[in-house]
Amino acid sequence: MLPDLPDRLPALRCPPGASLSVRLVAERHHQLQVLRGVVQPDAVSLDAGAMVTAWHAGGVGYAASADLSAAGLQAAADRALAWAATVGRLGLFAGIALPRPSARAVAWRSLVERPLPARADLLAELVAESAALRRDARIVHWAATLRRVECRQRLFLDGEPVADQRFAFVEPNLEATAAQDGRSQTRTLGGQYNGFCMQGGDEVIALSGLRGGGERIGEEALQLLMAPNCPSGPMSLLLEPDQMLLQIHESIGHPLELDRILGDERNFAGTSFVTPDMFGHYRYGSPLLDVSFDPGVPGQYASYGVDDEGEPARPVRLIERGVLMRPLGGALSVARAAALGHRLQGTANARASGWHRPPIDRMGNINVEPGSSSLPEMIRATERGVLMRTNVSWSIDDSRNKFQFGCEWGRLIVDGQLGPVVRNPNYRGVSATFWRSLAAVGSADEVRHLGTPYCGKGEPGQVARVGHAAPPCLFHAVDVFGAEA
Repeated sequence: MLPDLPDRLPALRCPPGASLSVRLVAERHHQLQVLRGVVQPDAVSLDAGAMVTAWHAGGVGYAASADLSAAGLQAAADRALAWAATVGRLGLFAGIALPRPSARAVAWRSLVERPLPARADLLAELVAESAALRRDARIVHWAATLRRVECRQRLFLDGEPVADQRFAFVEPNLEATAAQDGRSQTRTLGGQYNGFCMQGGDEVIALSGLRGGGERIGEEALQLLMAPNCPSGPMSLLLEPDQMLLQIHESIGHPLELDRILGDERNFAGTSFVTPDMFGHYRYGSPLLDVSFDPGVPGQYASYGVDDEGEPARPVRLIERGVLMRPLGGALSVARAAALGHRLQGTANARASGWHRPPIDRMGNINVEPGSSSLPEMIRATERGVLMRTNVSWSIDDSRNKFQFGCEWGRLIVDGQLGPVVRNPNYRGVSATFWRSLAAVGSADEVRHLGTPYCGKGEPGQVARVGHAAPPCLFHAVDVFGAEA
């Protein structure tokens, strides 16, 4: 069970003209795992606390507390007010119209179509898939994992309810590593960093392919072990949705975060090649590229009703027919940009990774909208190329521009036909140049809703959940290479 959160807040002392928001968060994590055929102890954690935001004397301040008593919340409020006054004295927000939460009494919860089975039944399924993974003695490492997270968040402004949100996250995965003669290859269900993540219940497990997936994942690990290395050179690249996830994340999501564009991340995760004057006209991709921020997709990993600054979450188009339209900027970042003379429309994407962190601009659900091509059509349209699936490595510069990504799985495409499997498929490029090479976008029935729990950003660091949906996409004239000589 989740730790209890109070339905009402105690009256918190506050100077005249000041405002306080209180964000209460409770989470329960529960992981089941069968590792190399051995059932592991359940991993369970519980966490609860509050973040208090204060607007006072021309500044904004934050203070967190795990003590949810009246005394604990008042102590956090006093610290937040003191920080706000200090910020105001230093003039850090001079000339900025500091926003307050605009939502009121919003109730939101994850859509759960079918409840998860009992723990014993889930564990039995993981045991069965673990056994299926090790189909050969060359499989030297294998694991079947299921993580469930329950979360409740309550947000108040000056004691009045802003939002009450309940989340149910499900994260299944399978992994098999095959080794022989000094070589090893790993194949997974959702990536080695858990790319198949959604909100919901048992329907998420069904969609993931975990049930019955052990045999396939083990077999594909063996195929990769014996496969030739990926060829190198400029060629067409067909990315499946589970690699589009990473491509969207690194070369669209992070570059468009407005706090990064304003310079907040320079000391930690870098800046962005995007500048405020690009919005409204910059050619980010080919005319086939339409990208949306959509926090309302049922079941998608980063769907929610209200962001952590209290802004109602609404879908917006970030890139339209290849043209950059708006940044990923929460209310505070938009206000800061306006004070600098940049009139930008933002998104409700200010989020925190927990009760002990203030909200910052996070990408949420960033989705490539479907096109009109089918996967077989894209294969037939390819003279020479590689189909790649499932991210395994990434490297991108500190302006989120030049990148190099690697995948677990590749197949050659020759004269419109799928060819042999290849191992260690990689490709490199420059963000906007790469998206301008987009030549075909898969149809709506080929879209997959994916995500990751491991998006790192911020000082102090935050690891947040993000979602990405896309169909398969075809790119031309991409620099492809194998990782081995």
